[in-house]
Amino acid sequence: MAADGGPGGDPAAGELDHATAVFAEVRPRLFGIAYRMLGSATEAEDLVQDVWLRWQTYDRAAVADPAAFLATTITRLAINVLQSARVRRESYVGPWLPEPVDTGADPYLGAERGEALNLAVLMLLERLSPTERAAYVLREAFDYPYPQIAEILQAGEPAVRQLVSRARKHLRSERRAPVTGAEQRRLLTAFVAAARAGDLAALEEILAADAVSYSDGGGAVRASRFPVVGAVRVAKYVRAFANHFWDGVDVEWATVNGQYAALLQRDGRTFTVLTVDATDQGIGQVLWMMNPAKITAASTAA
Repeated sequence: MAADGGPGGDPAAGELDHATAVFAEVRPRLFGIAYRMLGSATEAEDLVQDVWLRWQTYDRAAVADPAAFLATTITRLAINVLQSARVRRESYVGPWLPEPVDTGADPYLGAERGEALNLAVLMLLERLSPTERAAYVLREAFDYPYPQIAEILQAGEPAVRQLVSRARKHLRSERRAPVTGAEQRRLLTAFVAAARAGDLAALEEILAADAVSYSDGGGAVRASRFPVVGAVRVAKYVRAFANHFWDGVDVEWATVNGQYAALLQRDGRTFTVLTVDATDQGIGQVLWMMNPAKITAASTAA
């Protein structure tokens, strides 16, 4: 039986095939929007599936622009999730870090614009309101025109421009200019070598004076439940567990959230995704993602 709705075919099946093709074309963008807004690949994937189910049962004949409709749907759903996520993250055990994703395997995630993909930036976006975050992501990462963002957010265009402006100012005030990708890679490689050797002097040399180390174990594995602040304290902290932490560890290198990252493996299994955020003053943040539930999307990146 034909599936295209032609002679002898099933018109409903043909129409659903078309709807499937339309959704498949915009699916990467939908995931990109949701991931940047939520900082969680797992939650983003759940939202994409939710949108797909809604798209199947919606009156698609009434939709003039499917791509705009689907982007609007996932953005509004993500705002709802963010409003409830704040409560969950307040009760999270230890520091909450965004869930890293393998951008080497999913080049589309950073293909249009790499904005709002870096882990350090996603952490800063956590401090914005859900609507500020949505406006910033749509504008800066996907270059949506202000009138369309206003329609998606059901707000006036001047208000949307103000949301984006506030988000930009927040990020500029909270984050120094990052180094090049090559320099970030050099500093991460140097950090891993110094950490593995427990070399206190080498660690202090590459850390910025106000460096912070964040460890996300989510209560599932042993990890520091508080950020460690200051170059000297971070260096001593890293040296303190050097002997037992690095025993039997293999290091694989990968591209995670558009940056160089180290996948720490033991017996062939990734147990930590480690990366750094750096400026011309050195490594400003050391990010240890150790929660087993949050490293799946990056653990196969090597």
